[in-house]
Amino acid sequence: MTALTTSIDVKPRVHYTAPYFLQPTNPITVHLIGAGGTGSQVLIKLAQINHALCQLEHPGLHVRLWDSDTVSEANLGRQLFAQAEVGMNKAVALINRTNRFFGTNWKAVPVRFDQDAVRLERPDCANLFITCVDTVAARMDVAELLKKASKENYTRSKAFYWMDFGNSQHTGQVMLATVGKIKQPTSQKYQPVDQLPFITDEYGDLLKQSEDTDNTPSCSLAEALERQELFINPTLAHMGSSLLWNLFRNGMIENRGVFLNLLDLRSTPVKV
Repeated sequence: MTALTTSIDVKPRVHYTAPYFLQPTNPITVHLIGAGGTGSQVLIKLAQINHALCQLEHPGLHVRLWDSDTVSEANLGRQLFAQAEVGMNKAVALINRTNRFFGTNWKAVPVRFDQDAVRLERPDCANLFITCVDTVAARMDVAELLKKASKENYTRSKAFYWMDFGNSQHTGQVMLATVGKIKQPTSQKYQPVDQLPFITDEYGDLLKQSEDTDNTPSCSLAEALERQELFINPTLAHMGSSLLWNLFRNGMIENRGVFLNLLDLRSTPVKV
């Protein structure tokens, strides 16, 4: 007697891009938080995405870069700063250079990102938050703000997505989350997912356990490389920016992030 087997056709899980990102009435507003090793790289990728979107008759992006730190000698080489920029605020140095090169009119906010600063600098919210920060506390602050912002109903100032970058010396991750639920179309081919979890909700305990408690500034590039390898930041920036570009270009994503181990050249996508 032969046992009968039945196969269940499981639909792939996908997330469809928020419609406003595909056909906005104004440039997509972005808060890029952190202008260090990863943030300085991500800013250039955003400028490239903006240029490509504008060529496709999309309004593009408008970025506000937040960082209260100044450029030091130890930043040269691993972060995208020049000798002439030592002593300048990181956000100001990067935005000035980006605006001159790409012809953008993006803004530098040379203060620490927190809820008080957001209220002072701009009363409305951004459509996309990107965090390139060093501490769990900073991520928790952003998560708290975004949970309040999810109640905003005006599309132009509504927060839709949060992309977080984080890394240690050889490893790192990029995670994309939705701010609340995003209405999805029906599909016979895919299983649409309307909400992607915050990294602080899904991996909060792991983040706290892995946080490096030594935040003493490095005095040299050699010392900085003991904490973060030379190419971990740009590699993460490329991967996260590619994910963001797929969100715009393809209108849907099957992966919402990636775990990276640069020591053994291994990457693991995180499915929706």
